[in-house]
Amino acid sequence: MMGGTAGSSGGDRRLLGRWGEALVADWLRERGWRVIAAGWHCRFGEIDLIAENGKYLIFTEVKLRKSTAFALAREAVDRRKQEKLRTTAQMYLAEHPTELQPRFDVAEVYAPQGLDTAHPEICYIPNAFQ
Repeated sequence: MMGGTAGSSGGDRRLLGRWGEALVADWLRERGWRVIAAGWHCRFGEIDLIAENGKYLIFTEVKLRKSTAFALAREAVDRRKQEKLRTTAQMYLAEHPTELQPRFDVAEVYAPQGLDTAHPEICYIPNAFQ
């Protein structure tokens, strides 16, 4: 694999992103959530993880960073990104009706050594936006 520098290829970033999503999916499962979908997409966009616990149906955006040097990972989920996630979630709910309460969460994964990080840090923000 090529180096994990700022100039890394899109394929490297996608691999790192999927790795981060898998870490968060495991983290959710350890806390009693059932992961329904990973990387669910439609013409409006993609939702990294969709999970449920019998009360909530969560749409989780996963952001992976090597550090907080420039900004917190959650800051990448700006108003425009939130709107895209809402629209994508509405499409998911139209195709998969549920009685569960929908919720938007953000998971920050900090992995200073990229894929070689022994103990990535997960900061999970439930109900990150409406």
